[in-house]
Amino acid sequence: MTNPYEDAFQRSITDPEGFWGEIAQDVHWYKRWDQVLDSSNKPLYRWFVGGKLNTCYNALDYHVDDRGRGDRIALIYDSPVTHTIQKYTYAELRDTVARFAGVLAGRGVGKGDRVVIYMPMIPEAAIAMLACARIGAIHSVVFGGFAAKELATRINDSQPKVVVSASCGIEGQRIIAYKPLLDEAIQIASAKPEHCIIFQRPQQEAALVHGRDIEWSAAMAVASAVDCVPVAATDPLYILYTSGTTGQPKGVVRDNGGHVVALKWTMKAIYDVDEDDVWWAASDVGWVVGHSYIVYAPLFKGCTTILFEGKPVGTPDAGVFWRIISEHKVKCMFTAPTAYRAIRREDPDARLIKDYDLSHFKALFLAGERSDPATIQWSEKHLGTPVIDHWWQTETGWAIAANCMGLHRFPVKYGSPTKAVPGWDVRVLDDENRDLPAGTIGALSVKLPLPPGTLPTLWQNDQRYIEAYLTEYPGYYKTADAGMIDEDGYIYVMSRTDDIINVAGHRLSTGAMEEVLAGLPDVAECAVLGVEDALKGQVPVGFLVLNAATVREPNEIIQDAVQQVRKQIGPVAAFKMAAIVKRLPKTRSGKILRGTIQKIADNREFSIPATIDDPQIIDEIKASLEALGLAGKKK
Repeated sequence: MTNPYEDAFQRSITDPEGFWGEIAQDVHWYKRWDQVLDSSNKPLYRWFVGGKLNTCYNALDYHVDDRGRGDRIALIYDSPVTHTIQKYTYAELRDTVARFAGVLAGRGVGKGDRVVIYMPMIPEAAIAMLACARIGAIHSVVFGGFAAKELATRINDSQPKVVVSASCGIEGQRIIAYKPLLDEAIQIASAKPEHCIIFQRPQQEAALVHGRDIEWSAAMAVASAVDCVPVAATDPLYILYTSGTTGQPKGVVRDNGGHVVALKWTMKAIYDVDEDDVWWAASDVGWVVGHSYIVYAPLFKGCTTILFEGKPVGTPDAGVFWRIISEHKVKCMFTAPTAYRAIRREDPDARLIKDYDLSHFKALFLAGERSDPATIQWSEKHLGTPVIDHWWQTETGWAIAANCMGLHRFPVKYGSPTKAVPGWDVRVLDDENRDLPAGTIGALSVKLPLPPGTLPTLWQNDQRYIEAYLTEYPGYYKTADAGMIDEDGYIYVMSRTDDIINVAGHRLSTGAMEEVLAGLPDVAECAVLGVEDALKGQVPVGFLVLNAATVREPNEIIQDAVQQVRKQIGPVAAFKMAAIVKRLPKTRSGKILRGTIQKIADNREFSIPATIDDPQIIDEIKASLEALGLAGKKK
């Protein structure tokens, strides 16, 4: 007996044009597509060729003008760092976006022009994104506070006509001045924007450059609203830069048509969220999650989306997530596992959750990094709801694998993001491009064509796109993740393909070892990586961050960790080295910088990534490695 998931999945693989063509009818089009899928220029596939639509219309005007739902709340800005809560109805947000689109148009920005957005988590960031979409401009959001050199690299690549920024951002208790970083980036960059539009925040105002800089509020006061501009389904909506192996960032392109179609569908199919439901993705608009699930998908669906300026702990405490879920009646939440690990570390017994009513909360979704079973189980226990791990990437734009709650809820298998989402033909391949049997670790790959809403190419670089993603496994998209698929079709993402370590000829997953360590009662967070060893090729080293309430001796905890890995993975793992650290180096999106740690341990040259949350952590990690007899040198 089949279920809605099986029916949808089978049809999406055997009849992708019929499957997505039917779903696309739920989208507002100015002109219907001529062809659902154009395969004439393989491997560069295109969706909904000939169709014309507007992303901003589908996010806002459609609900106001076509559905008569302009009085519904579209966006809630909740900022514990500024003690601000602000709500926008769909009509209010549409009108504000239309006026800012007028500001951009008045500065010569039109269809196909690029706009770099360098903003904190404030409503104006989402307004700027939607305003670009409204007039057919291509936005490129750069994480607020990003280093000037990295911002300059992105300005050079995208060549924006305008940069939209703010005077400052707020990171916990610290005010970060954005304007000096932007000024430095423009000075470094060879491509110079004609104008910068600056939103002055009361926490810190910025000096404006005469003739180039325009103050947001002053421009809005005299701006006229502009209508949506129809664009081709295949026209770019945005560029989002992700790290490249060469050190040069890769500009992931998202098109307009496939993006609206796929993202709107996912809100119900994957997350079981309907219009009028309150949805919260605790991420940042600088990352893909912020694009897909703070700004676009929930508004396509007609939901209320929450834009949160704060941290899971410290703004003001480890109960802020529970306060927001309770106060705004959030149905489903999506965040990175690192957020819940931080909460668990500060409040291991979840005492603060008892102060809030979470009866309307239905599910927690985790992604962005490996979700260890200990964090999932802790969250399940204290929330009393399903906790759903799902797997996707900046490039894919939405989930490759998930427990699709709106289609059919499968039993959770800890360590697995469940099954491939409809549209994704996921395979495990060996080095010869052959399918591997169930339960065998190999390269997780996706048979082409990729579904709508994924990257059609890299910005102005088809060849680099083909070489980076489509060449190593011909006919497949290379995820660069290693894993396996079990006999039930559950996918296991073990680690990046270059994080499978080879210990004396045995291919072992560092992710499996991390699962063991994360299950120890004293451990709040951990990372395992392979370092070079003259005898075994590589050996694993563990880094443990302890719970705040831990009273056991560090050496006792390390001995326990070594014994548990030996017991659960086996002596073959050769796990004998571990260090206790106060924190792990991470990107601002919460991903642990395993590659950087590994280079330090292997005495290789390294550079501190621009995306790092706190560069000082590197010195702490280096000291821990030196104590283990491992050390490194900074480039």
